[in-house]
Formats: sequence, structure tokens, C-alpha cells
Amino acid sequence: MKILCVSDTVVPQLESTANLRRHYSDIELIISCGDMKVDYLEFIQTILNVPLLYVRGNHDEEYIQKPPGGDDLHQQLLIYQGLSLYGLEGCLRYNSSPIQYTQSELELQVMGAAPILMWNQLVRSGLDILVTHAPPRGIHDLEDRPHQGFKGLLRFMNWYKPRYLLHGHVHTWDRRRVVRSQYKQTCIINVNPFTVLEIEARQSP
Repeated sequence: MKILCVSDTVVPQLESTANLRRHYSDIELIISCGDMKVDYLEFIQTILNVPLLYVRGNHDEEYIQKPPGGDDLHQQLLIYQGLSLYGLEGCLRYNSSPIQYTQSELELQVMGAAPILMWNQLVRSGLDILVTHAPPRGIHDLEDRPHQGFKGLLRFMNWYKPRYLLHGHVHTWDRRRVVRSQYKQTCIINVNPFTVLEIEARQSP
């Protein structure tokens, strides 16, 4: 399956109907890692005519009144064409925005995922994709507080072993920045501004 993953930055090539149809006609799913305008997401979804899954970024307060036309993955397990996906929104709390969490709050969300993800481990051989806005602490993050990663995402990978962790939040203007890393059994990708991921569903036990 080919998945178009987007985050944080609007790019002209994905605002072009002709370009989307010419280069991305084989996309089967869109994933947003947050901080994306609703109109931008809905335009891409309309042209490609495929489902949209997303988590909110810390700047996505407009989603409260006008959510995108897709499925919010935050603290939800969703199975799509054999792939299992789970999401955790927001970033480390640095002001009063409602889509920010302390390290402890994110840890609680990770622990709260245990029943459904342990069930998924037994029934479907584990989680395929974790979709987040912020990166894990120490992987692709920065030292300024707004862009520090979550320690709880390291615990998530230790416990639930997703094949991929997709995130945004940290901009990649400097092309020397590392955007793909391996942590134990998980491939971590900073999808900003967009990335095409090819993945096959794994076999159920």
C-alpha cells in the first residue's frame, strides 16, 4: 500500500490537481501528522479520493469547530486494509494551547493504550503504524521546549513495537537534518512536509 503522509508545511505540488493526479494516483491512504489546514487536507483527499486519517498538531485548534473530513486517530486503534494504526496528538506543553501535554500526561495516554494494543498484538501480530505530531525524546527533536520530544513515545515503542512511527512538528528546512531513524523494531520518520510510505500488511497469527 502507498500512503501519502503530510505534516506542518503546505507545498505547492500538493495544491495542484494535475500534479496530484499525475504523480499520486496510486495513493491508497492519506495520513496527516498535524498542523495542517483543513482546506488543504480536504483538497488532497477530494482529488485522490482516498480515506484520510489524522492526529491534531498543537496549532490545529480550528479542528474543534471544523474537523477535516477523515478519522481522528488520537487514542484510537483503526484497521484499514489489513494495517493497524494508532495515534497520539499534540506536543509538549509550553503554553495554554489545549493540544499540548506534559510528559506525565502523555505517559498516561501510553499506558491507557495497553488493553486495545495488547489485544491487537494477540489478534493481528502487532501495531503497524503509530501516528504522532511530536517526535520521541532524543530522536528528531530539538532542545527548545516547544520542540522537545515525548519520553512516553520511547515507552510506547518498547511496549507495543510498532513497525513505523510517523511524526511531524520539527521542520526540515535544513536538508542535513536526519528524518529517518531506527529505534529497536520501529522505523521513525519525520514526514514533514510530505512523504510517500510503501508498506505491506503483515500476516495475522
